Amino acid sequence: MHTHVNKGIIKNIFFILLGSLISSFGINLFISKAKLLSGGASGIALIMQYLFKFPAGYSVLIMNIPLLILSYKCLNKRFTFLTFIGTISFSLFLIFTAPLKGVIGTNDTLLLCLFGGVLNGIGIGIIFSNHGSAGGLNSISALVKVKYDNFNIGQISFCINMIIVCIATLFFGVTSAMYTIVAMFITAEVTDRVINGINKQKLILIITRNEKEICDGILYKMRRGVTFLYGEGAYTGKHQKILFCTVSLHQIPELKLIIKEIDNDAFMIIVDASEVRGKGFRNDLI
Repeated sequence: MHTHVNKGIIKNIFFILLGSLISSFGINLFISKAKLLSGGASGIALIMQYLFKFPAGYSVLIMNIPLLILSYKCLNKRFTFLTFIGTISFSLFLIFTAPLKGVIGTNDTLLLCLFGGVLNGIGIGIIFSNHGSAGGLNSISALVKVKYDNFNIGQISFCINMIIVCIATLFFGVTSAMYTIVAMFITAEVTDRVINGINKQKLILIITRNEKEICDGILYKMRRGVTFLYGEGAYTGKHQKILFCTVSLHQIPELKLIIKEIDNDAFMIIVDASEVRGKGFRNDLI
């Protein structure tokens, strides 16, 4: 168990470093080049950089000190440790990649906005998927996520960032603020896609006359669990077993094939599951 935990921590650290690097590329190569803002503490740091020429990496590091203390007091120690790794690496990568701003030849604000938002979202999503954070308002988002589990992290961050955009409008104008909103929205959507979309789960309800055969197919061919729910037809009054299961998105075609071969007239409902925890699926984010 101890070896497994150590390997897990090492994997988390590696991907947090990777996510921090990708996010810093998104900010320095695209967002900063277009004179736009990113979300959270890095957005505030970019305001400082544009107005006072103070490097954003240093500002991010300074602003994250009280937030790390807050994370240590309110969140678990593992998350705080990985957030510390994410904060330090993100700040350093922002500093080291700053000279690369001239690498991208285009000055098209829309392209820079789109690519910057996507890369930033991928980086943040990778970090969150590995139980960490790049610090800043991401830590506040994580705190809200703990208290109100039905919120998505990307949506929480997006709402908080609107306050930053309103302040930035006073300094950089409406056009810059509008592009910034687009970049932030893309970042928030991509963040949630990376966290939930790659391994997106589907909740399945199946009503069939051959529940035993279909159940066996799901259990032994797909290696997924099945629960019987007991219902009653409103019109017929007939008691009916309803199959309830959760599968990954990529398993849906296989499930449909199993059902078609056994009972082509089966009634099936497929619903998006925003988050699935437990045996056979992902662990808690925090």
